[in-house]
Amino acid sequence: MKVIIVGGGIGGLALALMLHARGFTPTVYEQSGEIREVGVGINTLPHAIRELAELGLLPALDAVAIRTRELVYMNRFGQTVWRELRGLHAGAPVPQFSIHRGRLQGVIRDAVVARLGPDALRTGRRLQGFSQDEGGVTAHFADSRRGEGGETARADILIAADGIHSAVRGHYFPDQGPPRWNGVQMWRGACDWPLFLDGESMIIAGGMAGKLVLYPIASGATPQTRLTNWVVNIRTGDPAKPPPKEAWSKPGRLEDVLPFARRFSVPGVDIMALIQASPGFWDYPMCDRDPLPRWTHGRVTLLGDAAHPMYPVGSNGASQAILDARCLADLLVRAEHPRHALAAYEAVRLPATAEIVAMNRVGGPERVIDAVEALAPNGFDDVERVLSYAKREAIVKSYAGKAGFAAEQLLKRA
Repeated sequence: MKVIIVGGGIGGLALALMLHARGFTPTVYEQSGEIREVGVGINTLPHAIRELAELGLLPALDAVAIRTRELVYMNRFGQTVWRELRGLHAGAPVPQFSIHRGRLQGVIRDAVVARLGPDALRTGRRLQGFSQDEGGVTAHFADSRRGEGGETARADILIAADGIHSAVRGHYFPDQGPPRWNGVQMWRGACDWPLFLDGESMIIAGGMAGKLVLYPIASGATPQTRLTNWVVNIRTGDPAKPPPKEAWSKPGRLEDVLPFARRFSVPGVDIMALIQASPGFWDYPMCDRDPLPRWTHGRVTLLGDAAHPMYPVGSNGASQAILDARCLADLLVRAEHPRHALAAYEAVRLPATAEIVAMNRVGGPERVIDAVEALAPNGFDDVERVLSYAKREAIVKSYAGKAGFAAEQLLKRA
């Protein structure tokens, strides 16, 4: 079976590897002229790392990432609201990784080129249109570097993994409008910085209206430093007026972020100095899209952010794209006809991811911070007197179960 994958991000590349491992012939078409290791940090959860480990990628990930040991939720004053072990330290069969998004993409890209050959990854190819018939799908790509005709490809199915601004999604849902903004602006950067806590842990401080995220994503220049990812999220605008597409992922300015960064205090971390020392950082709106009524249209379906863009809450965006890829690859192996597999994939993954989109809109597991801050806006002496351990645990653990990375779920397939 031949498969066209539109989009060379984490989801599209992971799908290519999984399909190749099952005997299919996928080709990835990426609009950018090259797949560069750009971006900032992300966390990839054990249920997704398990899938990459089965592809033999664990050693390559270990070479460029940090195995996350602990997650600490704090209020904006740096007082601990909740803490829990993660990955192997929490009993999972595989690690959780804190990693630079570009390096994760690079690990998967390198494996695609090594295993499928360089011709399996076609860069500089922008999808211009496609059609399908009883026998397959025909896709037309322009050369995005020259702005002229590139090539025409024919395959049994087409998988759109082309992100939140997906051209394929837009083809089937032309009236969907712009992405949905919650009014939160994000500044994200990374810098070589003295380690905090144990050098393997992450901190999330503050609720949805104002949040600081800190975690190491790689080794540093010395044993006492780490490449440290930071994020400042602040509700700054009117959700009814989302920023235009050209305002996405633009270089950040210190004069914009520093007044908001002053809201936060974290023991052992000079937040202002960290941001000021960063060689560059980026400014993004926090956006998602409403869940769709369907992803699959005959021989064409959506995957990853093209299907279910979600707020970066609970460390689930890239992880869910990898889970999409595993589900689709497995169903294609078993199905009598590829159309049956695409329909079954939608039936499994659409409702599961729609629920995560909805949970992330109210804060996901991080809403435990909001719950405590609502009861104790000026801080506390004893968090147990503000909100009991059982109530805090219920908020955090409920999300893990619904998103598929609770310890018992991971061990069931170990």
